[in-house]
Amino acid sequence: MSIENKYKKIIVSGKRKTAVARAEITEGSGKVKINGKGIETLTMFDKLKIDEPLRISEKILGKNNFNVEIKTNGGGEKGQIEAARLALARAIIEFTKSKELTAAFMNYDRNLLIADVRRKEAYKPGDSKARAKRQSSKR
Repeated sequence: MSIENKYKKIIVSGKRKTAVARAEITEGSGKVKINGKGIETLTMFDKLKIDEPLRISEKILGKNNFNVEIKTNGGGEKGQIEAARLALARAIIEFTKSKELTAAFMNYDRNLLIADVRRKEAYKPGDSKARAKRQSSKR
């Protein structure tokens, strides 16, 4: 193993709403940590969401020979999970440089590689919500 490969580290980011995740991928044995904790500590649905890119890559590549450290901040719990999922999938693609894996991610779910750019609409002046208008009664 050359010295470049031994210390190969790639940092990729993903966003969802106001949550931002940064994934740091290095060679290793397939461990994934989010904010310093293993993905086993997540709730079932959150764990399944993070597992999706890992399972697809394992099916295509055979074995996951990388460790990923994901740090999230901003947004809510689910937004952070979705941002982490996006960062993880992008990191795996960047690390492996596999066209076949890119196609598999796109066929499974486009949001694994392309961020969802929808944001909360701003409140308008004089209104109670973004779209709700002031009510009036003509009596």
